[in-house]
Formats: sequence, structure tokens, C-alpha cells
Amino acid sequence: MLPSWSEPRATSAIADIRGFIGMVLDRGHAYQAGGAVYFDISTYERFGQVSGYDRATMLEYAAERGGNIDDPNKRDPLDFVLWQPSLPDEPSWDSLWGPGRPGWHIECSALALRELGTTIDLHGGGADLIFPHHECEAAQSESATGEPFVRHWMHQAMVRMDGEKMSKSLGNLVFVSVLREDWEPMAIRLAVVKHHYRDGWEWHDDLMPEAADRLARWRAGAGAGGDGTAVLETVRAHLDEDLDTPGAIEAIDVASAAGADVTTAALLLGVRLAPAD
Repeated sequence: MLPSWSEPRATSAIADIRGFIGMVLDRGHAYQAGGAVYFDISTYERFGQVSGYDRATMLEYAAERGGNIDDPNKRDPLDFVLWQPSLPDEPSWDSLWGPGRPGWHIECSALALRELGTTIDLHGGGADLIFPHHECEAAQSESATGEPFVRHWMHQAMVRMDGEKMSKSLGNLVFVSVLREDWEPMAIRLAVVKHHYRDGWEWHDDLMPEAADRLARWRAGAGAGGDGTAVLETVRAHLDEDLDTPGAIEAIDVASAAGADVTTAALLLGVRLAPAD
């Protein structure tokens, strides 16, 4: 993988966060209550634009995902925290609204504004972040800047193991560092990209052997002299269609079996067919 251009931390942006909250307040989209600052969703008519959920669904997910819909200081259960008093064991910073810490969503908006500007071309994340996190991010960002926040959302569907969503809390995780003890990186990449990023899937024991076999088949025909132009264009077309990696892999499978050189086409998936050293 290419290294990230920037890996900012919320603690490096407290001044930016306080300034961001000030912008939201100045534009009339937030209010103070109980020592906290809340975003007022009634002032933002596009609330729900990211998820497309109805109010009942939003309330359900907010309750499940830390939205604290029973907070008595809120005007609306779906209003969300921008700044809040810290608990005794939590970090605290001074602000115009009293000592405390940022809300969850405001950190990401402030960092995005600082690092990337008012409008982001692509915003990614797990599908479980669609609501409330990304919905709230978009609302507060557009309320603060008056500009569109994101042009294209890309949400990764959940990966499961033994019927349960992979998560740190359950401990049912598969680590690349562990996989690399037995499998080379190109096979690991193939195992992942055979699934479309918007489709949920299940990790199983046959996944890595299947990926290694596929990699071996592709390598067997690499540099064989068959024309790879057609498959290259086909793979490019699949990737242009919302990163259709399963379709791209199927096209390379067909071309490889027909004797075409798929070296360049595989590179579009980040798969190098030169054997590992």
C-alpha cells in the first residue's frame, strides 16, 4: 500500500476544532446547554442526505451507536454534541463554553477542513459509519462552510467471520501481519479484492488457498506473448464502474486461460505477477 499523505490526530487540532464550533454557532446551527454545545438538526434541512434513513431508523442507530438520544439537554434526540464537559478520567481543554473535549464527529470535520479544504472528492469508511458519524459530519461541515462537504461517498461493507461482523470488541479479526507469515502480499490482496467493497462477505479458511491458486495461474501465463491489450481495457472499464474488482478479476481469469498476457491488467489491481524475492 502507498503511505498516507497525512495522519493527523485530533489532539493536534483542538484550536481548529474550537474555531470550527465557533463557525457553526455563528451561523445559527448550534446551541449551548448543560455546559455542552449541540448541533441543531432543525436548522439543517438536508439532515439525512448521506444515509437516506427515515427518522425512526436514525433514532434506532443513534441509540445503538453512542448518540445518547436520552440526553435531557438536547432539543431533539438526534441533535449531536460538538463540545462536551469531560468526565474526571477524560482529557480536558479550555474553551469559550467551559472546559471539556470535542464531540466524536466534529474532530473529523475540523481535520478534513484543515488537511483537505472545504470539499472532499472521495470520503470512505465502513458502512457502520454512515449513521450517525458521516451524516453528522456532513451536516456540521456544510453548515460551517456553506459548501458541499463530499462529492462521492464510498462505504465499505462489513466483513464477517463465523457469522459475526469482524470487530475489535469481539476479537474475531484476521491481521495482514499474521497472514504474511504464510502467504505473500499479492495473494492477500487478491483475496480481498475479489469482493466488491460495497458487498459484505465472510472470511473462511479456503479464501487464501483460492487466492494463491489464482495468482499462480496468472503468473503461469505472464510474459507468454499473448496480446494483453483487450483485457487491460476491460479491466479498466470494470474499475471505472464503481471499482468493480470482482468483474476485473473474472476478466483476467478468462484472458489468462485463453493465453493472453495479463501482467499489465493485474497491475491495475495492484497485483504484481513477478514472483516475490
